[in-house]
Amino acid sequence: MTLQTQMVLGALLSQPARELYGLELANETGLMPGTTHPILMRLEHEGWVASRKEDIDPRQEKRPARRYYRLTATGAVKASEALTKARRPSRTALRGLAEEGGVG
Repeated sequence: MTLQTQMVLGALLSQPARELYGLELANETGLMPGTTHPILMRLEHEGWVASRKEDIDPRQEKRPARRYYRLTATGAVKASEALTKARRPSRTALRGLAEEGGVG
């Protein structure tokens, strides 16, 4: 799992019931929208994220309709597990650090 995907999942997990639109997620993570949107599409395809298009009149609102994203119940569990696993260094990595003198 890429660091960028971890950042998007972390932002979604910070308030799991809250819906965020793509640019809002990009701003929260510091990622570019061109990075954030493909991640969201992939997570939605995998069933971790659900989305809905905002029901507005773009002419009246003077902006395009937004697509809002939220974690599914399954996605919240899997995202939490994935982030926990990603933050835990492997034994091989720890051995490598010890051999380099980085772990005492």
